[in-house]
Amino acid sequence: MAQLIERALVNHLDRRKRYFIIFAVIINLALLGYFKYANFFLGSLYSAFNMRFSSLDIILPLGISFFTFTQLAFLIDTSQGMTAERSFSKYLLFVTFFPHLIAGPLIHHKQMMPQFADAKNYQLNSTNISLGLTIFILGLAKKIFIADYFGEVADPVFAAAKTGQQIQFFEAWAGILSYTLQLYFDFSAYSEMAIGLSLLFNIRMPLNFNSPCKSESIIDFWQRWHMTLTRYIGEYLYNPIAMHFMRKEFGRTEAGQIIYTLIFPTLITFIIAGLWHGANWTFLIFGMMHGVYLVINHLWRKYKKNKAWAHTSISHKRLSCLLTYIAVVFAFVFFRSDSVTTAGTIVQAMLGMSGMSLPATLVQVFPGIDRIASALNLSFNGIFPGNLFKQSHIYILLLLLGGHTIVWGMPNLHQLMCRFPVVTQDMSEKAMNKRETPKGLFRSLIWNPTPTWAVGVGIIFFAITIALATIKSSVFLYYQF
Repeated sequence: MAQLIERALVNHLDRRKRYFIIFAVIINLALLGYFKYANFFLGSLYSAFNMRFSSLDIILPLGISFFTFTQLAFLIDTSQGMTAERSFSKYLLFVTFFPHLIAGPLIHHKQMMPQFADAKNYQLNSTNISLGLTIFILGLAKKIFIADYFGEVADPVFAAAKTGQQIQFFEAWAGILSYTLQLYFDFSAYSEMAIGLSLLFNIRMPLNFNSPCKSESIIDFWQRWHMTLTRYIGEYLYNPIAMHFMRKEFGRTEAGQIIYTLIFPTLITFIIAGLWHGANWTFLIFGMMHGVYLVINHLWRKYKKNKAWAHTSISHKRLSCLLTYIAVVFAFVFFRSDSVTTAGTIVQAMLGMSGMSLPATLVQVFPGIDRIASALNLSFNGIFPGNLFKQSHIYILLLLLGGHTIVWGMPNLHQLMCRFPVVTQDMSEKAMNKRETPKGLFRSLIWNPTPTWAVGVGIIFFAITIALATIKSSVFLYYQF
């Protein structure tokens, strides 16, 4: 199909090219829709008419979303004359290059094919092998020794909410903060493992994860979280939608311009992006929330620019980072929940509407405080009164403190590898010079192919081997996409 589109482009057969690209896009989306969304849409349709629906027995092909998005990008780029591929075997290599298929990154033909064609990449490269193994092992360690432990705290909270059990304020926050950190470390780990595996073959993947919890705005968050997805939906979804609405808003008022060129395209794009993550109303709400966040963020930036406000103080940056993080955490409630009802239970508890329990020692320290407790919906049965957790409250608090210290206080793995080009963005000298490097004590952690690093990584790999043999297995949270 891509060759037919290319021939039509070369021969200036615009109408034929348009028919070919529409047909190709429909076929790809139809296959994705059947495997991933058939049960969701049919179930919703039957539910609307109060009819009983038996789910179709559909097995979701592994990595189908990334297969489909990669193929669509290739077809659209071909239709615009930005790329071309006449060898089916090379095209197959591009689409099925295995390190990125489970959770990304999303790759482009023009990023990968020059690397596949470079003869130097077919020779063993000891530096790339050392880098690749180090990154892969550290990413896997992050998954096994960090991410999974947060899941043990998050899962009981969402399981309780699913069954209608009452959850109180601190339990809800412990659950969703644990899930946020679980997803953060899980997705970060896979992104790094994909980069490490690719380097073993002398292939550099695009950077897909760059300390998103350090973001000072939602706009910045989406430039750091699933970075290739953000660029993809911006290029192939948001821009065409915005151009369509831009033609409609010509000659309208300033408010009309904002509605047609910002609000509509952003909301439509992120509703679609939300549904891409999963066939559930909760994912649609997740996407809608981020769409609303982005609209507010853009309008706020526009307002500050008109008022000539420039906040550069450390306190303002930290407050912006905290506000962004809280907004992201609330959206992740819907991302994790199996139903809107479950998510509503969690959110209600997070807002203190389901009660709040404080340490019992406060009654002894402040005599008489228990008299006003009922009026404020307070109790003094400890911060986790529901017996949801197997772990002690001290363990959970230390776990959350440790996780956030890593997220906010330590350099990421990409920064530790700053002396070597490990992703496609690093392949230009300009990108190398602009890259942020660890400061202070963390400079001693910058990777070099030294015996110290080799022994350290070897010990970590041995620990991983022991852990995999003795503890229960777990899945990557992004496997379903």
